[in-house]
Amino acid sequence: MRYTERLAQRIATVGSPLCVGLDPRPERLDGGDVEAHLRQVIDETAELAAAFKPNLAYFEAMGLSGLSMLERVIDYIPDAVPIVLDAKRSDIGETQKYYAKAYFEHYKVDSVTLNPFMGYDSIEPFLGYEGKGVYLLALTSNAGSADLMRKEVEGKPMYLHVADFAERAAECPTDVGFVMGLTNLGADEVAAFPDYPLLIPGLGAQGGDLAALSAGAPRQAPNLINASRAVLFPADGDHRAAAQACADQLKGL
Repeated sequence: MRYTERLAQRIATVGSPLCVGLDPRPERLDGGDVEAHLRQVIDETAELAAAFKPNLAYFEAMGLSGLSMLERVIDYIPDAVPIVLDAKRSDIGETQKYYAKAYFEHYKVDSVTLNPFMGYDSIEPFLGYEGKGVYLLALTSNAGSADLMRKEVEGKPMYLHVADFAERAAECPTDVGFVMGLTNLGADEVAAFPDYPLLIPGLGAQGGDLAALSAGAPRQAPNLINASRAVLFPADGDHRAAAQACADQLKGL
């Protein structure tokens, strides 16, 4: 089964495209057990999650113990829930080959985020994995996306040139989707972007507006909309209720 088929089935099962981000922040836990907190979040939200998205940087910041924790957390996630590893890696092809081996063969995640701005050959090592997916940064939620991603090149913004990579990879066994930040995503950008799978961060603490996703013709590709802090650190400590509130916002999108 292709990655997008599995993802579409999971979204249909849970009834929303909610992706729960797993960004461990020890400083928010007042000395509490970071791994136990992540397991609690997984336990309380797995029935609502279309996917889980561990952010590699937060685990790397804890050193070797954090990487070991990442392995255990990935193993703890129920098999029914796809895993998106948020790595945003970019390098020359030979090095990328080893990143691909690490993520798809060692950690055995279902998909991974990549930075495509070194060119198409920098993502090719990830494209030979059957049943896996990649999400390429296209239009991110930070203000600096205007520096490159929104620049006009040969008559269209750079993020639409990035979108062309999916067509080039159409015959590959790995599915290609794109990261589009909700805080910078308007109806015009949604309408202009081809109907490929989107990973959309920015729901909740970042204040992203869902209105743009409701405008225009319905998209057929399975999208994921990520919430991290809103679910990990709700004011009342109820992770399930926070995830349910996010999921309720997303029904029908």
